[in-house]
Amino acid sequence: MDPLEKFKQWHTEYIKNTTTKLPYACCLASIGSDGYPNSRFVSLKEIKEHKFVITGSLTSRKGLELLANPKASLTFWWPETQQQIRIQGDTSQIDHTLANTYFKGRHKEAQIVSHICQQGIEIDNITDLTSLFEKKKIEYKNADVPKPNDWSGFYIDPKRIEFMEFKSNRFHYRELYTKEQNGWSKVILQP
Repeated sequence: MDPLEKFKQWHTEYIKNTTTKLPYACCLASIGSDGYPNSRFVSLKEIKEHKFVITGSLTSRKGLELLANPKASLTFWWPETQQQIRIQGDTSQIDHTLANTYFKGRHKEAQIVSHICQQGIEIDNITDLTSLFEKKKIEYKNADVPKPNDWSGFYIDPKRIEFMEFKSNRFHYRELYTKEQNGWSKVILQP
């Protein structure tokens, strides 16, 4: 089976069995400029052209790290189905048109936050930023919020995908798919 199809099947089953408000949440890890890994939760937008898509600011730590060292991993943990999926791959920036589409698909308050904030930059206090946010909510009430130039996204082109089904006796079932020139190879890993 193609691992991307398996991912879609598992994810569909998870969505049927979960009550979480964030069924697309996953942990993204990138490599920092200091050599340390950085992890944070992001939202998977979709699988497009056999690649996983995430979005965000190119000038955030996440964006800068993925631009400087285009390698990343995604981890999905689904407690309701007792499944974990780990993905490692190469990253590349999505095109401007697709970034616009994703930005327009966000709810307006999230668009405003992206429009007024420089993600991860230190501030003296939150009051001025909160006031600006409230002012922009009024300003853009009946207007489109322009996508910031630094807001885009990344493809993660998977090279390895590991599926793990947790078992109560800890004898977990693990499959590792590795992309090769002619498709995917699969091996079973010990628990």
